[in-house]
Amino acid sequence: MPFYGSAKRIADIVLAAPSIVMLLPFLAVMCFIIKCDSAGPAVFRQERLGRGNRKFIIYKLRTMVNDAERNGPLLAVADDRRITRVGRFLRRYHLDELPQLWNVLKGDMSIVGPRPEREHFAKLISDYVPEYSRISTVRPGLTSWGNIRYGYASDVQGMVARLRYDLDYIDNMSPYTDLKVIFYTIKILITGKGI
Repeated sequence: MPFYGSAKRIADIVLAAPSIVMLLPFLAVMCFIIKCDSAGPAVFRQERLGRGNRKFIIYKLRTMVNDAERNGPLLAVADDRRITRVGRFLRRYHLDELPQLWNVLKGDMSIVGPRPEREHFAKLISDYVPEYSRISTVRPGLTSWGNIRYGYASDVQGMVARLRYDLDYIDNMSPYTDLKVIFYTIKILITGKGI
Protein backbone atom coordinates (compact mmCIF):
# COMPACT_ATOMS: atom_id res chain seq x y z
CA MET A 1 0.00 0.00 0.00
CA PRO A 2 2.79 2.56 0.76
CA PHE A 3 4.28 1.88 -2.69
CA TYR A 4 0.88 2.30 -4.33
CA GLY A 5 0.32 5.57 -2.44
CA SER A 6 3.63 6.96 -3.76
CA ALA A 7 2.93 5.74 -7.29
CA LYS A 8 -0.57 7.25 -7.14
CA ARG A 9 0.87 10.62 -6.10
CA ILE A 10 3.37 10.56 -8.98
CA ALA A 11 0.57 9.66 -11.40
CA ASP A 12 -1.50 12.58 -10.04
CA ILE A 13 1.29 15.04 -10.78
CA VAL A 14 2.01 13.56 -14.22
CA LEU A 15 -1.68 13.81 -15.17
CA ALA A 16 -2.54 17.13 -13.48
CA ALA A 17 0.40 19.29 -14.62
CA PRO A 18 -0.05 18.95 -18.42
CA SER A 19 -3.85 18.93 -18.06
CA ILE A 20 -3.78 22.33 -16.37
CA VAL A 21 -1.65 23.75 -19.19
CA MET A 22 -3.86 22.26 -21.92
CA LEU A 23 -7.10 23.36 -20.25
CA LEU A 24 -6.05 26.95 -19.48
CA PRO A 25 -7.59 28.39 -22.69
CA PHE A 26 -10.86 26.52 -22.08
CA LEU A 27 -10.98 27.58 -18.43
CA ALA A 28 -10.30 31.21 -19.41
CA VAL A 29 -13.21 31.12 -21.88
CA MET A 30 -15.52 29.51 -19.32
CA CYS A 31 -14.56 32.11 -16.72
CA PHE A 32 -15.45 34.86 -19.20
CA ILE A 33 -18.82 33.23 -19.97
CA ILE A 34 -19.60 32.77 -16.26
CA LYS A 35 -18.84 36.43 -15.59
CA CYS A 36 -21.09 37.48 -18.48
CA ASP A 37 -23.90 35.20 -17.34
CA SER A 38 -24.15 36.31 -13.70
CA ALA A 39 -22.57 38.62 -11.14
CA GLY A 40 -19.81 37.31 -8.91
CA PRO A 41 -16.39 35.66 -9.21
CA ALA A 42 -15.92 33.04 -11.92
CA VAL A 43 -13.99 30.74 -9.59
CA PHE A 44 -15.69 29.56 -6.42
CA ARG A 45 -13.63 28.79 -3.31
CA GLN A 46 -14.83 26.69 -0.40
CA GLU A 47 -13.31 24.97 2.63
CA ARG A 48 -13.35 21.16 2.54
CA LEU A 49 -11.91 18.30 4.58
CA GLY A 50 -8.98 16.35 3.17
CA ARG A 51 -6.85 13.44 4.27
CA GLY A 52 -6.52 13.34 8.04
CA ASN A 53 -9.44 15.78 8.22
CA ARG A 54 -7.05 18.57 7.27
CA LYS A 55 -8.95 21.61 5.97
CA PHE A 56 -8.09 23.03 2.56
CA ILE A 57 -9.61 25.39 0.01
CA ILE A 58 -11.20 23.73 -3.01
CA TYR A 59 -11.60 25.52 -6.36
CA LYS A 60 -14.55 25.19 -8.71
CA LEU A 61 -16.05 27.09 -11.61
CA ARG A 62 -18.99 28.92 -10.06
CA THR A 63 -22.31 27.28 -10.98
CA MET A 64 -24.62 29.14 -8.61
CA VAL A 65 -25.58 32.76 -8.06
CA ASN A 66 -23.19 34.70 -5.87
CA ASP A 67 -23.81 34.28 -2.12
CA ALA A 68 -25.99 31.21 -2.77
CA GLU A 69 -25.38 30.02 0.80
CA ARG A 70 -25.74 33.29 2.67
CA ASN A 71 -28.24 31.55 4.99
CA GLY A 72 -25.97 28.59 5.72
CA PRO A 73 -24.81 25.31 4.07
CA LEU A 74 -27.40 23.95 1.67
CA LEU A 75 -27.15 21.16 -0.91
CA ALA A 76 -28.32 21.70 -4.48
CA VAL A 77 -31.64 20.08 -5.39
CA ALA A 78 -33.42 19.33 -8.68
CA ASP A 79 -34.42 22.56 -10.46
CA ASP A 80 -32.47 24.59 -7.89
CA ARG A 81 -33.07 28.25 -8.71
CA ARG A 82 -29.65 29.16 -7.37
CA ILE A 83 -27.96 27.34 -10.27
CA THR A 84 -27.20 29.64 -13.21
CA ARG A 85 -27.84 28.83 -16.86
CA VAL A 86 -24.15 28.23 -17.49
CA GLY A 87 -23.87 26.41 -14.16
CA ARG A 88 -26.46 23.84 -15.23
CA PHE A 89 -24.36 22.93 -18.26
CA LEU A 90 -21.14 22.81 -16.24
CA ARG A 91 -22.71 20.54 -13.61
CA ARG A 92 -24.16 18.13 -16.16
CA TYR A 93 -20.72 17.43 -17.57
CA HIS A 94 -18.87 17.96 -14.23
CA LEU A 95 -16.76 20.65 -15.90
CA ASP A 96 -17.06 22.86 -12.82
CA GLU A 97 -14.61 20.53 -11.07
CA LEU A 98 -11.72 21.11 -13.50
CA PRO A 99 -10.01 23.87 -11.44
CA GLN A 100 -9.43 21.19 -8.80
CA LEU A 101 -6.56 19.96 -10.95
CA TRP A 102 -4.69 22.71 -9.08
CA ASN A 103 -5.70 21.07 -5.80
CA VAL A 104 -4.36 17.78 -7.17
CA LEU A 105 -1.05 19.37 -8.14
CA LYS A 106 -0.75 20.95 -4.68
CA GLY A 107 -1.35 17.60 -2.99
CA ASP A 108 -4.70 18.48 -1.39
CA MET A 109 -6.45 15.98 -3.62
CA SER A 110 -5.90 13.04 -5.95
CA ILE A 111 -7.32 12.45 -9.42
CA VAL A 112 -9.41 9.58 -8.02
CA GLY A 113 -10.74 9.32 -4.48
CA PRO A 114 -13.86 10.04 -2.42
CA ARG A 115 -15.19 13.54 -3.00
CA PRO A 116 -14.24 15.96 -0.18
CA GLU A 117 -17.08 17.21 2.01
CA ARG A 118 -17.62 20.32 4.06
CA GLU A 119 -17.20 19.85 7.78
CA HIS A 120 -20.89 20.59 8.35
CA PHE A 121 -22.06 17.72 6.14
CA ALA A 122 -19.25 15.38 7.22
CA LYS A 123 -20.56 15.58 10.79
CA LEU A 124 -24.12 14.88 9.64
CA ILE A 125 -23.02 11.85 7.61
CA SER A 126 -20.96 10.56 10.56
CA ASP A 127 -24.11 10.60 12.71
CA TYR A 128 -25.67 8.10 10.30
CA VAL A 129 -22.55 6.10 9.43
CA PRO A 130 -19.66 6.21 11.95
CA GLU A 131 -17.58 4.34 9.36
CA TYR A 132 -17.48 7.60 7.41
CA SER A 133 -14.27 8.38 9.32
CA ARG A 134 -12.47 5.98 6.95
CA ILE A 135 -12.87 8.56 4.19
CA SER A 136 -10.19 10.71 5.84
CA THR A 137 -7.57 7.95 5.45
CA VAL A 138 -7.10 8.77 1.75
CA ARG A 139 -6.75 11.92 -0.34
CA PRO A 140 -10.10 13.12 -1.66
CA GLY A 141 -10.55 12.93 -5.41
CA LEU A 142 -11.33 15.11 -8.38
CA THR A 143 -13.57 12.25 -9.46
CA SER A 144 -14.97 9.40 -7.41
CA TRP A 145 -16.70 6.03 -7.72
CA GLY A 146 -19.51 7.45 -5.58
CA ASN A 147 -20.16 10.37 -7.92
CA ILE A 148 -20.09 8.13 -10.96
CA ARG A 149 -22.44 5.50 -9.54
CA TYR A 150 -24.73 7.80 -7.55
CA GLY A 151 -24.21 11.33 -8.86
CA TYR A 152 -24.98 14.53 -6.99
CA ALA A 153 -26.70 14.09 -3.62
CA SER A 154 -29.47 16.54 -2.74
CA ASP A 155 -29.80 15.52 0.93
CA VAL A 156 -27.87 13.76 3.70
CA GLN A 157 -29.62 10.45 2.96
CA GLY A 158 -28.31 10.67 -0.59
CA MET A 159 -24.83 11.41 0.71
CA VAL A 160 -25.06 8.33 2.93
CA ALA A 161 -26.19 6.21 -0.04
CA ARG A 162 -23.28 7.51 -2.12
CA LEU A 163 -20.87 6.77 0.72
CA ARG A 164 -21.13 3.00 0.25
CA TYR A 165 -19.54 3.36 -3.20
CA ASP A 166 -16.69 5.45 -1.79
CA LEU A 167 -16.05 2.94 1.01
CA ASP A 168 -16.07 0.19 -1.62
CA TYR A 169 -13.45 2.19 -3.54
CA ILE A 170 -11.24 2.45 -0.44
CA ASP A 171 -11.53 -1.30 0.13
CA ASN A 172 -10.50 -2.01 -3.47
CA MET A 173 -7.99 0.72 -4.26
CA SER A 174 -5.70 -0.31 -7.09
CA PRO A 175 -4.38 1.02 -10.41
CA TYR A 176 -7.15 -0.96 -12.14
CA THR A 177 -9.86 0.63 -9.97
CA ASP A 178 -8.48 4.13 -10.61
CA LEU A 179 -8.37 3.50 -14.36
CA LYS A 180 -11.99 2.27 -14.26
CA VAL A 181 -13.12 5.43 -12.47
CA ILE A 182 -11.19 7.62 -14.94
CA PHE A 183 -12.73 5.74 -17.89
CA TYR A 184 -16.28 6.34 -16.66
CA THR A 185 -15.44 9.95 -15.81
CA ILE A 186 -14.36 10.54 -19.42
CA LYS A 187 -17.63 8.91 -20.53
CA ILE A 188 -19.58 11.41 -18.38
CA LEU A 189 -17.54 14.31 -19.81
CA ILE A 190 -18.50 13.20 -23.32
CA THR A 191 -22.12 12.13 -22.80
CA GLY A 192 -23.20 13.95 -19.65
CA LYS A 193 -24.53 10.65 -18.28
CA GLY A 194 -23.26 8.36 -15.51
CA ILE A 195 -23.69 4.59 -15.22
